[in-house]
This record gives sequence, structure tokens and C-alpha cells, in this order.
Amino acid sequence: MSQLSFHSPIGELTVSEEDGVLVSVDWGWGQDQSETTLLKKARDQLFAYFDGNLQDFNLPLKPVGSPFQNKVWAAMQEIPFGQALTYGQVAKKIGSGARAVGMACGANPIPIIIPCHRIVATTGLGGYSGDGGLATKQALLNLEGWQG
Repeated sequence: MSQLSFHSPIGELTVSEEDGVLVSVDWGWGQDQSETTLLKKARDQLFAYFDGNLQDFNLPLKPVGSPFQNKVWAAMQEIPFGQALTYGQVAKKIGSGARAVGMACGANPIPIIIPCHRIVATTGLGGYSGDGGLATKQALLNLEGWQG
């Protein structure tokens, strides 16, 4: 697996590639660094996103998870930049329960690019498993201009 780490406004991030597809975005610095074309493109798109110059990522993704998790992650990718849905709204859309959607959000291996931060609770932000927790989720939603 090839990895590329970099500094971002929400901390150090590492993007990982396997067989020509992006498989993860993790907080922290990876041990083995490799500047592949795809990893440089992912880094550059994340920089553009953080700078407010990119709303839609264009990268080959292959998140590893169960069929249900992949269904939730696909639904996340349909939520437009600057908008959010509740866990319940996503659950209704895919025929599931809100708690199961929340669990799939927490298991998302490609956060930011697969925008789990765009799923919120009816009573507030809900949760966020990325480094920095809810402060990071709020920062990402603020970056997108969400007014929830």
C-alpha cells in the first residue's frame, strides 16, 4: 500500500492507495511515504477543498466495508457540498435505521472525500470519529458554509 502524508487545516492527514484506487484517509503521519500520481492528486484535491476551491472530489475510491456500509457511503456522496442530511433522512432513503447509519459513518475509511461530516443528528451535530471529534466536523461544515 502506498501512502502520502501532509499537513492540513484539520491536522496531519495520510492518504493511502492500493491497486490504483484510494482506500483511506487517516489522521496522523504514515510511516512509508510514496508520491504516486493518484496520491498527489488526492492531496492536491484536499488542499483545493480546504482552500474553498473544490466542491466535488474526482478520485477513484474503493472503501472496504460491508455491502450495507458501502450503501451508506454511496448515499453520503450524494449529499451536495454545503448541505447536510440527518441520520434518519439517510436511513429512510436507504431503508435502514438511523443508528445503523451512524455506525457506518463511524466506519467510513475515506472521510472528507466521502463526506460523513454531512450527516447530522436532528438535535445537533451528532458524532464524528475523526481526530478532533465534533470540532473537526463543525470546521468541515463551516468550510462548506452549512447553516444548520
